[in-house]
Parts: sequence; C-alpha cells; structure tokens
Amino acid sequence: MATFTTTEPTTVLQHVLKNVSQLTFSWYDYIFFSVMLCLSALIGIYFGCFGSKQSSADEYLMGNKKMKVLPISISLVASHISGITLLAVPADVYRYGAAYWLGVPSLIIVGIVTMYIYLPVFYKLQITSTYEYLERRFDSTNRTFASFLFALGLFLYLPIVIYVPALAFSAASGIQIHYITPVVCGVCIFYTTLGGLKAVVWTDTLQFTVTTGAVFTVVIVGVRAAGGFAAVWARAAQGDRLNFFDFDPNPTKHDSFWTVFIGICVHWIGGMAIHQSCVQKYLSVSTFHKSKLTVVYFFIGIVIMCTLSVFTGLIMYSRYFSCDPFTTGVVQKNDQLLPYYIMDVASHIPGLSGLFMAGIFCAALSTLSACLNCLAGTVFEDFVVKITGPIQNEKTAATILKILVLVAGVICTLLVLVVERLGGVLSLAISLGGVTSGPLLGMFTLGVLFPKASSKGAFYGSIIGLLFMGWIATMSHYYKAAGVIVDIPKPTTTEGCSFVANASLTSSAILESRSSLFENFTTESAELQVDNLTSVHLPKSETPLGNPNEQVFALFRLSVYYYTLSGCLVTIACGLLISYLFHNDDPPVNRDLISPVIYFLLPEEKIVFDAKKNYYSLDKALHLVTTMNFSKESDEKIKN
Repeated sequence: MATFTTTEPTTVLQHVLKNVSQLTFSWYDYIFFSVMLCLSALIGIYFGCFGSKQSSADEYLMGNKKMKVLPISISLVASHISGITLLAVPADVYRYGAAYWLGVPSLIIVGIVTMYIYLPVFYKLQITSTYEYLERRFDSTNRTFASFLFALGLFLYLPIVIYVPALAFSAASGIQIHYITPVVCGVCIFYTTLGGLKAVVWTDTLQFTVTTGAVFTVVIVGVRAAGGFAAVWARAAQGDRLNFFDFDPNPTKHDSFWTVFIGICVHWIGGMAIHQSCVQKYLSVSTFHKSKLTVVYFFIGIVIMCTLSVFTGLIMYSRYFSCDPFTTGVVQKNDQLLPYYIMDVASHIPGLSGLFMAGIFCAALSTLSACLNCLAGTVFEDFVVKITGPIQNEKTAATILKILVLVAGVICTLLVLVVERLGGVLSLAISLGGVTSGPLLGMFTLGVLFPKASSKGAFYGSIIGLLFMGWIATMSHYYKAAGVIVDIPKPTTTEGCSFVANASLTSSAILESRSSLFENFTTESAELQVDNLTSVHLPKSETPLGNPNEQVFALFRLSVYYYTLSGCLVTIACGLLISYLFHNDDPPVNRDLISPVIYFLLPEEKIVFDAKKNYYSLDKALHLVTTMNFSKESDEKIKN
C-alpha cells in the first residue's frame, strides 16, 4: 500500500534547534505593552470614578443611547477582531490556504440580512437584552433558554480569546502563560467593571488604533522582506495557498468554496445580526438611520481587517516557503507562528514586536470587555431580575452589574486552563460557537420570519438543535483527539533551511512535513545528518495515502464552518414541525414582532382576536397586553 511520511517537529533534538535563532522581547517591547495596559485602565478609572460614574443600569449598558456612530462602529470592529483573527487566521492560511477570505464577500449578504430582517425589529423594541424579544414573541421560557445558550456560548468562547494572545506573549517573552493571563485579564475586568459601556467603547477605540497600526506595519514590513507583493503572490500560488476556487460540494472538506462562503456567512449572521454584544451597540445610537450606518461602517472595518489577516498568512508562507518552522521545531503551535515571524522580520526595528503584541492583546481585550459587558446585562435582565423582582434603585442595579462582570471575568480566566488542553484554536472557536449560535439563530429566525411558529416549537426545536450540535461537536473533538480525524495541511519543505543546508535526509524523510497530525499511526525513525554533528533521529510517521477520516461517520467529519448553519436548520425544521403538529395556545402575533420583509404575507389587522376563545391564560394575557402597548411608540421610532 502506498504511504507518505511525515516528520514530527516536537521531537527535534536540542543540538539541531540551537542552530535556529531564538527571538525574544527587548525592553522597548515591554514598554509599549505596559503603556497600552495602563492607558486602558485609566480610561476605566475616568468613566467609573468621574462624571456620572455609570450610576444607572441604562448608562452602564447602553451609554444612555447617546453614543456616536464612529466610536460605536470602531468598538464593534475591535470587539470582533480578537487574537483569533490576528493570530489563528494567518496561521490557518499558512497551513491550509487562503480560502478563509471567501468569508469577506459573504459579508454583503450578512449586512443585508442584518439591516433589513433583524435590526428593524430590535430597534422598534428598544430593549436592553435581545432575548426580551423572544419573550414578547413567544414566552418567558424561550427567553430564559436563549439567555442560557448565550451565556454558555460566551463561557466557551472567551477563554479561547484570552488564551491565544497569552500563548503568543509567552512564546515571545518566556513568561509562563499562567502568570500572563490573570494580570492582563485583571486589567480588562477592572476597566469594564468600573466604566461600563462607555469605557468599553473608548478603550476599544484606543485599542483598535494600536491594533490597526500594528497590523499595517507588519504587512508593510513583511511585503518588503518578501521582495514585494508580486513575490508574495507568486510563492503563494506555487505553494497551492490560493485555493479560492475549489468548488467541491463535499461538506466534510476543510475549506472548499461552498464550505467557507456559505458556512461563514451563516456563522457571521449568528455573530453579528442577533448577538447581544452587537445589538446592544446598534441600539446605543439615537436613530434607526444611525443604527444602520453603524452596521455599514462595522462591516467595512471587518472586511479590511480580515483581508489583512489573510494576506499576513500569505506573507508568512512567502517567508518560510522553503524552511517550514513547524517541521524544524522552532514553532510548536499554530498561534506561535505569527509572533515568531514578527520577531524574525522586525527584530531590527526597536519596539515593533512589542507594538504588535500590544495590538494582539488590544484585540483580545476589546472582545473580552464587550462580551463581559453584554453578558452582565443578559444575566441581570434575564436571571437576576426574575429572581429578585424589578430593582428600583439604579445605583443598586449598577452595582449588581459590576459584580456580574467581575465574577464572569474570573470564571473565563480560570477556564483558560481547560482551553490550553484542547486543539487548534480557529476550528475550536468556530465549532464551540456553532453549538450554541446555531440554535439561537434558529430561534430568532423562527420569531421574525415565521408568524405561524409557536412558543412550543421554538423552545423544543432549539433544545433539539443544541443536543444535535453538541453530539456532533463532542464526537468530532473526540475523534480528533484520538488522531482518527485529521485536517491535512498543504505541503511544506525544509530544503531552504540554512542549518540543514549540508544535511542528508533519508529518502523517506524528504517528503513534505505535515506536522504531528498522524502521531497515533505507525512510527519509525528517519536518520538526519547535520554537518559534522553526530546523527540524530527524528520520528517519522506513516499512514496510507487514502483518507483515514473516511472510517468515521460523515456528520462527525462535517466542516466546522457548517456548524452554525446545521444547528439553525435543525432548530427551524423541528420548530416548524412541532408548531404545526401540536395545538398552538399562543396569542396572535403583533406585527411589530415580525420582520418588515414578510409584512406582505400578513393580514392587514395587527391584532386579530379569536372570537371562539373566551379567555387566555394569565401568562398569555399579560404577554398580549405588553405586545400591544409598545406598537404605536415603536412605529414612531423606526421612522426616525
């Protein structure tokens, strides 16, 4: 049987690695990094201790709805461009190709869907928690379950956001990751707790400026080091990294055209159209027109930053196309690649490495602070208030919100200890996010686009969607941990490495490295002669050229990009089926709870009472009254 051979980078011996330059921070770098943290903390102190001191829940969460379009748009971009985008995406492009960029044109669809399907409904309601919509459209049970899904999703996602830059900083500085994480997260928790949304927005603006400056600088320096844009593009094409037009419809393929375009499109709808952290900021401006303008600016920023991240991956490949740092063992994990590259090409520029690392942490802190703020708002509105009843004292409400931010931040920091033992960061973030965002998107879509959907249908449909996606994600990660499911990287080589220029590899070790993906398959050893040094032995792995993934059930091999779509479709299908099969005791649906795009399907009357029914249950009656009361007022708001 035909086989291919791989070398395992983590076992390269010390006397080989000593020939590879080890790059670390200078004192300039530490200064840049420290200044960024100090400025972020000072912003939190300013908004928390001076002026109005964020003394009400509305000001703490929504900035009194007087925020400006540009700062809000920048804050939205900053909170979505985390270390995952800046570190994991370039590394993924280096190893698997630039197909991730296909998510950029899909943003046109995401923007249209956001502005014309979901946002008009949310803006009419003017709610603190987006999950209040589900209570008005369905019932309180749906709202509570959706809030639980949202909180669960953030507790799965935020530790990854924290872990990625901490790992990079540890690789650059030599400081242990467990020391870095609590210090940096402590600063973020501090200014978010004190300053509320205003501190989040203005620290995001500062941090986004640093992040953007760092990314543009890295791209410029990298292009010059590679010999120009044409050289970068030519080497990427030669190395099969420009895989934009792979139209294979196979949903288990890692990154085909359809997988990325469709999968990321739906994933971003779940993360940008209905996500609490986004909607909270969309509604913090004074008019609906400004809210839509905020969405436009936000998406333009995402396009720019994602394009830069993908191109950074191509630049790194151009630099290491003939000397793969994973094969040599210089880089052990994907997320260490970009920091190593920065220190490699920019070590002659004092402070640039620190500036870039500060930018990475700025991106992570922006995401963390925004999510902590909206997580506190959701838990407060959907759990605390339900237990304690309405809190009349605004200062007490603001204090509870600050305590919630503190507790959530500490929990996320501790969960980093779990995340560091899981797998590749980009696929991990998308898959875990898809488990909860798919059912959530399905619930909201049932509400705004399907007037016949019932509260029972939405509730049980979302439960089925969560269990279904949880089953797929759990089994997929199990098989990946066992080495049965593997994502095979694009080919790499070490032929151009200076420290192996005179090396003689056995024929079985000359083939391209594929990292340590097949470490659980049969291994032998390949002999490597380095100059006049004694022979050292690097393990090599052998596995059939046939795809080992095929022995696993197809659903467990489903591309992580399809997770949100799958969870959404299962929720909608099951929700509609249950709605039509079981008796619907819901009151008539208020027109303002339905998206304007399907108004033509509705009867002209906003509320039609059932003449055959003499009464509703107390819960349904109260629900009906609340939906009727806001309709006239909301019509005026949407016109503005």
